[in-house]
Amino acid sequence: MTNTSHDRLLIIDFGSQVTQLIARRLRELNVYCEIHPFQKVTEEFLAEFSPKAVIFSGGPASVIDASSPRPPTSVFDLGIPILGICYGQQVMMQMLGGKVERGHGTAEFGRAFVTPEESDLLLLKGWFDSGREQVWMSHGDHVSEIAPGFKVFGTSPNAPYAITADTARNFYAVQFHPEVHHTPNGSKLYENFVRMAGFTGDWTMGAYKDEAIRKIREQVGDKKVICGLSGGVDSSVAAVLIHEAIGDQLTCVFVDHGLLRQGEAEEVVTMFRDHYNMPLIHADEQDLFLGELDGQFDPETKRKIIGRLFIDVFQKHAAEVGGAKFLAQGTLYPDVIESVSFSGGPSVTIKSHHNVGGLPEKMGLKLVEPLRELFKDEVRALGLELGLPDSFIGRHPFPGPGLAIRCPGEITREKLEILRKADAVFIDQIRKHGLYDEIWQAFVAILPVRTVGVMGDGRTYDFACALRAVTSVDGMTADYYPFSHEFLGETATRIINEVQGINRVTYDITSKPPGTIEWE
Repeated sequence: MTNTSHDRLLIIDFGSQVTQLIARRLRELNVYCEIHPFQKVTEEFLAEFSPKAVIFSGGPASVIDASSPRPPTSVFDLGIPILGICYGQQVMMQMLGGKVERGHGTAEFGRAFVTPEESDLLLLKGWFDSGREQVWMSHGDHVSEIAPGFKVFGTSPNAPYAITADTARNFYAVQFHPEVHHTPNGSKLYENFVRMAGFTGDWTMGAYKDEAIRKIREQVGDKKVICGLSGGVDSSVAAVLIHEAIGDQLTCVFVDHGLLRQGEAEEVVTMFRDHYNMPLIHADEQDLFLGELDGQFDPETKRKIIGRLFIDVFQKHAAEVGGAKFLAQGTLYPDVIESVSFSGGPSVTIKSHHNVGGLPEKMGLKLVEPLRELFKDEVRALGLELGLPDSFIGRHPFPGPGLAIRCPGEITREKLEILRKADAVFIDQIRKHGLYDEIWQAFVAILPVRTVGVMGDGRTYDFACALRAVTSVDGMTADYYPFSHEFLGETATRIINEVQGINRVTYDITSKPPGTIEWE
């Protein structure tokens, strides 16, 4: 679903690890933008995409190398504003007649401070009020000579051309990364750039909802659609959006694998079948999943079993619909971006993901992916537009394999029941103390070890558990939430008193990296 009704900004990706953050900053300004790898951006692509402005991202390459990535030279002839960031600045200078040199003592990594040379640049409106601005640098090469027509507007100790501009052509370039948190005033720079480019901020969830409904109707016509409903926010928003577009042509298949949180299956079924009056197949397959997981200890093996069974079960129940031509998925924009490798090489697999990959081809179905232009926070905003309850939209992320990856070691029904009860107490504590919305994700993991304890003057030999709560923006990095000792003590006491089978509680203070958010 390619957007055509809004002014569009093109981000040309040269491989930076933080390119997605550029898009997030722009979306926060209600500006529609898309990220595309430099290999894809040809003259023909530019003509079809018709951007109103272009941003060059950073990247790991050196423009000095003959094989380094470049945008097409025709991008400079479009007569539209261009902003180059880090590598994007260097490639702009190199292609327009400036010079770039290797480090030689001018590399900068981390926090730096930029001071103004001139202040009459609209891009810098609201900057330098205190005389200098903190920015985040990450460069080895440096611009040694700016291109003809450019002037210097800001410098740092190791970047004499930290901010440059050719105002006659609306070309702007910065050596630092304004998109990252460590450039505190960076969003203001993006705001100035898009306003100068003439964007009006018309990218809203209300407008997106109406357009998405129209496009779903055009794509599907009178055909049937099936949707794998996990109960998570993404698939739920996709299901409600599609149902609003085509009504009973949509049937959802909710696979209950016995690895859900306390009361979750009932909540999902009630909301979708009763509240939304949506055709829903509740596939209760707990015995199948838990049977095949019996005796399995390896986390990758468990993930693969769950993924395989999910596909088998989904396919079996989807056949009950009869005549379906489309499969709906809650694919998000980060999934789309990350499916295109900058270098063309493989990425390291940290852990397998539970999804319905391979199903469309196997079942002869076409995909409906109405969220593929949205980031996670935008999906939540769309869910609110669609009338989903705040309490549901604001729920913490929950993994597809469910409690299986919060139960290291062997999975048993006894351990799952203990885990459900402990998790419910922990979340209740967080809500009771008004902390739920401050935390990205919180859960309990039951550990594959029993410990000796004493309760009521008697010896116990029960499970230990770990509490996990993290803060994050997008789940890519995370830090532990700094609960007070009073909170942790109160929570541990409640779990031990209320959950039979646990006699020891720990708190996980590992960040991501080096750890992952989930335990497996």
